[in-house]
Amino acid sequence: MPRIASETGLHVDTVRTWRGRFVVGALAAPADRKRSGRPFSFTPLQAAEVKALACQLPAETETPLSRWSCPELAREVAARSLTGPVSASTVSGG
Repeated sequence: MPRIASETGLHVDTVRTWRGRFVVGALAAPADRKRSGRPFSFTPLQAAEVKALACQLPAETETPLSRWSCPELAREVAARSLTGPVSASTVSGG
């Protein structure tokens, strides 16, 4: 399963979950379970870009901070137009 996860860009736990659903349902196509809350608003590429920015020290981006806070990170994401409008709580969950 690690190979499948690597090839699909999914976490190995996600691959295990889908494989288990497929096995239990025989040959039926897997279907995602209903979730509460808003659907994801980031594409996988946008999520990766936000995570990459969060991993940088703010000084590397000429931002006068020692580390990112969620509100500051959300402002920087918006300033760079990496996504549409984004809140501090959204970047803290990703």
